[in-house]
This record gives sequence, C-alpha cells and structure tokens, in this order.
Amino acid sequence: MKRRTFNKAIAKGIATAGLAAFLSTTSWAADTIKIGAVWPKTGPLAGGATVTQGPNIEMWVKQVNARGGLKLKDGQKMIELIEYDDKTNPGEHIKAVQRLATQDKVDFIIAPYGTGFNIAAAPIYAKYGYPQIAVSAISDKIEELTARYPNLFFTLGTTTAFVEGVRDILVDMRDAGTIGNKVAMINVADAFGIELADAARPIFAKAGLEIVYDKSYPLGTPDLSPVMKGAKASNPDAFVAWSYPPDTFGLTEQAVIENLDVKAFYTAVATCFPAYGGKFGSKVNNNLGAGGVNPDTPEMKAYFKAHKELTGKDADFWASANTYVSLQILEQAIEGVGASDKAAVSQYIKDNTFKTIMGDIKFENQFSNRFWTVGQWQDGVFRGVKSVNVDGAASVRAKSGWN
Repeated sequence: MKRRTFNKAIAKGIATAGLAAFLSTTSWAADTIKIGAVWPKTGPLAGGATVTQGPNIEMWVKQVNARGGLKLKDGQKMIELIEYDDKTNPGEHIKAVQRLATQDKVDFIIAPYGTGFNIAAAPIYAKYGYPQIAVSAISDKIEELTARYPNLFFTLGTTTAFVEGVRDILVDMRDAGTIGNKVAMINVADAFGIELADAARPIFAKAGLEIVYDKSYPLGTPDLSPVMKGAKASNPDAFVAWSYPPDTFGLTEQAVIENLDVKAFYTAVATCFPAYGGKFGSKVNNNLGAGGVNPDTPEMKAYFKAHKELTGKDADFWASANTYVSLQILEQAIEGVGASDKAAVSQYIKDNTFKTIMGDIKFENQFSNRFWTVGQWQDGVFRGVKSVNVDGAASVRAKSGWN
C-alpha cells in the first residue's frame, strides 16, 4: 500500500514560488481529500496497467496538487492518494476496495483496470456509492450494467463497435482486392477476449469473412507458439487476436518467427504501447491494433509532453489518454459539486459536459459514445484509423512482410 500526496515530487520538479509558499503554510493532514486506487501492479495485467493506469494517476495527482488541490466550497484540498495492488486477482481487488471504503475512508476511488475487473467490481463500488468511470473496459452489456449500477460510467466503447471497426477494415481491403476472405481469429479466455470473439463470429460471417481458425488461450499463457503455428497452417488472408498486453507481445514475436504472411495483422490491447514499437521496430509498421489517437492535435501534443515530464514515461497511443480524461471528468465533477458527496458527484457526471484533452465529453445513459476503435502503426506512430464520433482518422495501409 502507498499513501501519497506527491509533495516531494512537486517541490523538486514542478513547484513554483507560489506553490512553495502554499506548501510551507498548509496543514496537509487537515486539508486533504482522500482518493483510492486499486490496480494490478503484479500479475498478468501488470504490464498493461503500469503503462496505462499508474502513470496517469500519478500525473493527474501531481498536476492537481501543483495547482493547490481540488477547489471545494470549504477551500482547496490537496489529494492524498492511497493505492493497493490487486495482483490481477478480482477477489483481491474487491477486498482492497472494501478496505479503502471502511478503513481508509477514502472520498473517491478510481475505477479498476480491465474489462473483467470493472464488471466484477461494479457491485462493491455501487455498495459504497463510489462513482466508477470505467475507462479501460468495453462491453455490449453497458445498457444492462448502467441500469443496475447508477454510479457506473463507460468511456471506451462497446464490444460490437470494436469488432465492426475491424470488420470494416477487412471488408474494405477485400473489396479493394488486397486480401481474400479467410481470417484466423484467436482470443484470450477472459471477459474481454471472450465477449469480442463471440461478437466477431456472426459479424464477420454476415460480412462474408470466413473464420478458418478459431482458438482461445488462457490469460497468462507463457508459450503462444502452438497458437501461431495453427493460425499459419490455416493459410489466412488476415489475422485477428483479441489479446491482452503480454500475449500481444508474444503473438507478434511468434508471427515474426513463423513469418506469418498476411496483409492485415491485428492484435488488441498493448499494440498501442510505445514499448511495442520499441521492441519490434520497423517490423510492426502497418500492424493494426485496438484504439488509437490523433496525435497531431494541440491538446494531445501537450498531454504527451506533460506525461513524459511528470512521470518519466511515454503515454500509450490509446487508453492512456482515456484514463487521463476520466480523471479530468472526476476532477471537474468534484469541483462542480464543491464537496466530497459521492452521490452528488455521480449525478453531476450524468448531467454535465466536460472539457477534456479529447474534446467535449457528455454521457448519455452513463455512456460516452465517442471513442477510437482501431489504430495502426504508421512510420513509427500509432494513429487512429477507425472511430465512433471522433475526427482525424488516418487512411489504412496494407502490411507487407515483417522485414
């Protein structure tokens, strides 16, 4: 567990004279607002969370505290961050949330990392009334879940929208004569991968795309060579993997080893990570993956710059920005209410539009219908190529080998 206000980091790296004076005269214990965060620092999902979740929480807390804290009716309050590692275990996550609520008595809790964790933990967040802005989660059960949990919000999109984004790209490439109809499809066997694969089968079939290889694998599988060998043996025109971070790296490595010759190669979460491009270099040029951004807007340029300066790490090209947006929304809602009133903050999120680095965000029935679905590595940058209600998509390119 970590309990932080980031005062040392602020004083060393980003403090101004005014902030230094503020720090010297403020009673931190009396003037803090407690915010909890539970995310996988260890376990199979740690690789993704330490890129997407942790650094953006750190960046946001530093920025808010550098501004003097959250502006409430009874004065500005610095953020005291209390963190726990759920070890990629839903049971551990739920226990940690209960501890934050009953022992640490935090005012707010940042939503979990991952689709399965957001769904599994929704009842405990609802039990204690915490607004849950589920940023790293996609589902076709959003309507059902938000009806059940009035404090639950979704920002990253629906399963069907993500599948349709991939389908549209494959159909366009097929109609242009770039690829044929045969698709090798695999998925990680957890809520994220299973739901995407289940949605993809009828959607691909209706579009005339033939799934010639269909295989799932357990989360944390260390050896993915049999899966890739099977995919190659099916002689596909396109490869689609509904994958999580460790397997996205592993599958790509095996595709290079096996020299999988497809013009459309798609892996899901972590394809957008700078480390993915760093590990494979030019080999990933024109690889497709989940999410994306328009990196050329002034807001995104400023975000990437601040992220690097404040955390020492590069943001990914998809859910990093979405995670930060969810924190901007939480901040604006808390300040809009002016108090640590969880129910009022949830209602404020439902009723208002929020200014973010991705433009204006408005929830309809607790869902923000504005997100990227597919991105592609193009000349060293992962750019959004398909979206729902987001401008700035780049044109899709065909892949031409691994070297």
